[in-house]
Amino acid sequence: MTKDFTIGEYRALLFALLEEGYSFQTYQEFVENPLDKVIVLRHDVDAKPLNSLRFAQMLACLGISGTYYFRVSKNGFDEFIIKQITQLGHEVGYHYETMDTCNGHVDKAYEEFCINLEKIKKIATINTITMHGSPLSAYDNKDIWKKYNYKSLGIIAEPYFDLNFDKVFYITDTGRRWDGGLYNVRDKAVKENPITNPDFLKLKFRFTSEIIQSVKSGLFPSKAMLNFHPQRWTNIPLQWRKELIFQKIKNVGKYALIKMRGEQEEE
Repeated sequence: MTKDFTIGEYRALLFALLEEGYSFQTYQEFVENPLDKVIVLRHDVDAKPLNSLRFAQMLACLGISGTYYFRVSKNGFDEFIIKQITQLGHEVGYHYETMDTCNGHVDKAYEEFCINLEKIKKIATINTITMHGSPLSAYDNKDIWKKYNYKSLGIIAEPYFDLNFDKVFYITDTGRRWDGGLYNVRDKAVKENPITNPDFLKLKFRFTSEIIQSVKSGLFPSKAMLNFHPQRWTNIPLQWRKELIFQKIKNVGKYALIKMRGEQEEE
């Protein structure tokens, strides 16, 4: 089997989707005018922004537009790269995490959110946002919207609230695997916007090659958002193995955390 989470596998997935007649839209484009057979390529730029630029360049060469969500942090924020990605025709959004950085103080979190939003708006047009999962944090960054409303700031959509998970298949490489539900703390549908579509619930993929096979066989859904974390995808052997080992260790910790929080809720 070809090594997963390489640039080659990402490219192979793109070619399979193109060959099967899928169109591609940014998340903003999809919200405003969704096509019938379409993929939204979402990229969460948690770290190593240069990896995201390489992804963006590859997409541009294929005539594909995607969406890139940038954290305002030392690991994820790079003004030059953000400008480069927008110039390639991609959408840029804000990957917010202020409930985490403000230790759960919702008013401070909102104030910091607004400051960060204005910072990134000086570089790119921002119409959509999405939360950063912060799996090891005690705070859920989406909780800021229990008190405030992002649409009052001119934001048109946030996937966890505004993507219909019953009509649009959502899959993420969280945990460096496509079936990372056991290790996925927050990167999933929320109770306010759940997945109940039985056709989607039965779809399970472990490897990118399995997604490719599903696409080629005509079994993959007609509308989907695929969420990538580009820092996990590389052709450099040492970096590839380092990421593999790191994610395996991290997944064990996240699984224990999920189990512990579940037991606390039951009590």
